[in-house]
Amino acid sequence: MKTHRVLAVGIVLAGMLLMLQTPQRVLAQEPPPQDQAQPPEQQGPAQDPPGRVARLSFSDGSVSFQPGGEGDWVQAVPNRPLTTGDNIWADKDSRAELQAGSASIRLDSETSVTFLDIDDHTTQLKLSQGSIIVRVRHLDDDDQFEIDTPNLAFQIQRTGEYRVDVSADGNETDTTVWRGRGEATGGGNSYDVVAGQRASFTGSDQLDHEIGQVPSNDDFDNFAFDRDQREDHAESSNYVSPDMTGASDLDEYGHWSYAAGYGPVWAPTVVAAGWAPYRYGHWVWVAPWGWTWVEDEPWGFAPFHYGRWAFVGASWCWVPGPVYARPVYAPALVAFVGGGGFSFGVGIGAGVAWFPLAPSEVFVPWYRTSPGYVNNVNVTNTRVSVTQVTNVYNTTIINNNTTNVTRITYANQHVANAVTAVSHDTFVNARPVAANIARVDPKQLESAPVARNIPAQPSRASVMGAGRPSTARPSPAVMNRQVVAVRQPPPPRAPLGQGHVAEPNVRTEAPGQAQPAARTASEPARAAQPPVRPTPPPAVQNNQVAHTQASSPANNRPAAPPNVPHPPAQGGHPLVRPAPPVQENAQHQQNEQTKFNAWQQQHQAAAPKPAPRPQPRAPQPSGHEEKR
Repeated sequence: MKTHRVLAVGIVLAGMLLMLQTPQRVLAQEPPPQDQAQPPEQQGPAQDPPGRVARLSFSDGSVSFQPGGEGDWVQAVPNRPLTTGDNIWADKDSRAELQAGSASIRLDSETSVTFLDIDDHTTQLKLSQGSIIVRVRHLDDDDQFEIDTPNLAFQIQRTGEYRVDVSADGNETDTTVWRGRGEATGGGNSYDVVAGQRASFTGSDQLDHEIGQVPSNDDFDNFAFDRDQREDHAESSNYVSPDMTGASDLDEYGHWSYAAGYGPVWAPTVVAAGWAPYRYGHWVWVAPWGWTWVEDEPWGFAPFHYGRWAFVGASWCWVPGPVYARPVYAPALVAFVGGGGFSFGVGIGAGVAWFPLAPSEVFVPWYRTSPGYVNNVNVTNTRVSVTQVTNVYNTTIINNNTTNVTRITYANQHVANAVTAVSHDTFVNARPVAANIARVDPKQLESAPVARNIPAQPSRASVMGAGRPSTARPSPAVMNRQVVAVRQPPPPRAPLGQGHVAEPNVRTEAPGQAQPAARTASEPARAAQPPVRPTPPPAVQNNQVAHTQASSPANNRPAAPPNVPHPPAQGGHPLVRPAPPVQENAQHQQNEQTKFNAWQQQHQAAAPKPAPRPQPRAPQPSGHEEKR
């Protein structure tokens, strides 16, 4: 009898312990739709997607875009999110502007730029040919901004304005610093480039380095400085984080006002009749987020990837998130309808419908994330408590309870004309939504349950987007030109057709037992582990650098397809070669000191001195201290 009592007490204690441990388990998810299902051995925790992307904010002339891993080029479409592996080409007599957080990147005529890597703290560009001007307004201590050219890697060390020019044959790189400080590494040496200097580098295995004064502004310089002035005087900087991509466009196309219950809100000045958020644009597939919204309006980036939309009075207004937080990018802050066995026919095949999320409503991603990511993407984009996020996440992900999902009252689902529906073909083929809206009974849409998984697999058209095929592109010699890098970027992304499948939000792991991570077209199987940020290269000390490759899961991704001609890979990316270690050389140091002293004397004696660059308005508090 005593034994039975002890056994019963043990069972009760074990049950209580199990209940205490349950919230700490990795969360489980409902099975994906049949066309998105993955083999059991591919289920497991996954690395979170980056919280930052770039976008094409301006173009003049012929600007072309090539998605990472794809072979064809299309005309660049404004507001298309740009991420690791994507390529941009500004053709002859053309220019472009890219924005990534608080940084602006301007491309001059016949310039080829590739995003080797871009995430929350890293921007790494491959400049194979041409000229770029970079303006960096904010740097945290762990932020890295690196421009890799055929003979050197240029690392930006302070906020400021920089220009990098690469000759057509790739044998010369010129770096100009108006304000700030950078370091050029290549040929076994490193060189500081300070404000007021133009440094020219020729050669490859051994660099020839010359220092000169900053030349007079040319047309490209004036273009970039005019764009800077536009950003510096943007009223929107009072209401949004300085790290919000695309916010500088809001002033020109709308106005700010105060709405009770929401605070400062922004509304577009002119919109089409029947306009609603997430209607005048198209859907594309951008890895690793998957389905991503691209808005047509020139101002249509920030309001569709950050914050929330509210219907106030008789019109829509955009409610930004907290100004003090660096916002986490989201592919589209919407809720899809039609899950839970509900379906509606629109034209040919099943349809896809969605509506914008309202302030304080929780965004549950349809792509791979961790619970921490879900918290961050919500609390940085709307005023919502972590408890509220956890409750919705637990209901929709852990408990797989579709019935409870429908009990959440989504404000915009019941606003007249707020839900947009299109056919499956329109959705997956990047066709304009406004021109292909499906007619569905509004009451049916209002009563439809909310779905997390999108019943659509991407096609090649989904990846290429709405841009028309373009013959304007860099030559194969320019595209396949190797560059020097201090930081080793991840290998190229594989094309869509090579084993790529849509990734559901998988959260399956046995208690106390690590599961193999899910594999995708860009990631082979690896042991389950928390996300690992690439280790930054060691700082230069006494002019010596030990250049080692970063330890990161991304370095284990497969290289580009074998049918694409590339130079031999030297670890990681086939078009990137690690900068050779910096060697101590007394004669070299003496020569560089002599050059610097000569430049300094000329700089101080120059008359008249060049007009100083106008200083930007001090940024509003953002919760981040600028790196000095």
